[in-house]
Amino acid sequence: MSTINSSQKTLSGVMADFREKGYIEDFNLQPDKLVCNSLERTYHPNEFEVDHIHRFEGASSADDNSILFAISSKKDDTKGLLVDAYGAYADPLTTDMVKRLNYRPED
Repeated sequence: MSTINSSQKTLSGVMADFREKGYIEDFNLQPDKLVCNSLERTYHPNEFEVDHIHRFEGASSADDNSILFAISSKKDDTKGLLVDAYGAYADPLTTDMVKRLNYRPED
């Protein structure tokens, strides 16, 4: 897994790059699982891998901090993206999700 602070590319630009690499699904974060609405499927922490993490820091406000996860399923060939805030605006997550996402909101 790679972690990159993306100061030179926009979130939408990095997302477009990943979509070209097959990360086509959109995931939504819930405290104890990921949801892919288009596939009508949920993924629990042991069912996916985080392949890449990109952090985006807003130049003028902490409100602009976001994190992009490129994720793949262990059970099927699903690959997709998850976008969330980080820092003070991060969603509360279960311990299993925090470990799986290697997610450190205080960063």
